Amino acid sequence: MESLAEVVEPMSAEKLNRLLAEAAELAASDLHLIVGVPPAFRVNGEIIFADEDALGAEEATAMAESLLNEDQQAKFEREWELCISLFHGETGRVRATLYRRNGNPELSLRFCGERIAPRTDLGLPPKLDELARKPNGLVLITGPTGAGKTTTLNYLVDLINSERRCKIVTIEDPIEFVHQNKRAIVVQQEVLTDTHSFNRALIHVLRQDPDVIVVGEMRDHEAIATALTAAETGHLVLATLHSPNATNALERIVGVFEGNAQRQIILQMANALQGIISQDLLPAVDRKRRVLAYELLVANPAVRNIIRENQLHLLETTVQTCRKEGMTLMDNCLYDLYCRCLISYDTAVSRARHPERFSQRTG
Repeated sequence: MESLAEVVEPMSAEKLNRLLAEAAELAASDLHLIVGVPPAFRVNGEIIFADEDALGAEEATAMAESLLNEDQQAKFEREWELCISLFHGETGRVRATLYRRNGNPELSLRFCGERIAPRTDLGLPPKLDELARKPNGLVLITGPTGAGKTTTLNYLVDLINSERRCKIVTIEDPIEFVHQNKRAIVVQQEVLTDTHSFNRALIHVLRQDPDVIVVGEMRDHEAIATALTAAETGHLVLATLHSPNATNALERIVGVFEGNAQRQIILQMANALQGIISQDLLPAVDRKRRVLAYELLVANPAVRNIIRENQLHLLETTVQTCRKEGMTLMDNCLYDLYCRCLISYDTAVSRARHPERFSQRTG
């Protein structure tokens, strides 16, 4: 991994370093460098513009392209999209996402933080710790972009690292948090730096004698099939997926496959799945922070049977009736957060799966 100061051209470095320092002062989660508008910070989920002139195309291009090495530059020119990790003295590790708009490169910088917060601070349920302690199987973390999936993933890795004498291998694009070895050995591989792709890394990771495999994102049928096979053959697999809820996550996984392969995946999922947490980050009532809302599905015998029979529309009812086992629906979590005055009524209704029922429930 290269230092940010070593790769940014001198003319761009001073301004970029100043913006990064300002982001640290504001406790911003993101910095956006977009042509035609001033630099913008995301603070507690809201966009705040810096008090300065709009960025010009040449300035944004210099900042964006100077971050890249030769291989990354070639990939960006070929695909027009790229995600890399860098390090800055004041903000720590930074995830830089480059993209094009009107032919010009632009930047979105995510600040990854330097510590893993406790579960209670993150707002995660105690049941999630039990899933991390499973010896094998698949644990999925789902949600939209910016919902804290990577934070939850790193929390689980840190928990295992603190409790088990095992080997953890992660495949990330890019690495956002560097784990130090505690009780476990943690090997972190970055796509385009240490491996050419998720798929190739997943195939080879099984030969590295891992106990826990962490997949930054399951993107296609090959990655999904390999991850499920690993989960079935004695490994604990932690992975993220872009989907709004547990049912949609399973439908998306099954839908990637066709014909006989689909039936095989359904059976593998029924056997291997340990649980799914679907999450979102919502603005708190005081607008000074964000609050985690989540849906948790645990793979008990009833859930496994529903998956096996491909009756996924029944999952919501099963989660509702299994609350004593630690499961919860997103709407129940939103109702709890609203009753505790952590989020507003409007925020809760806007994120509810069934807004009408939520309105009736609150009177």
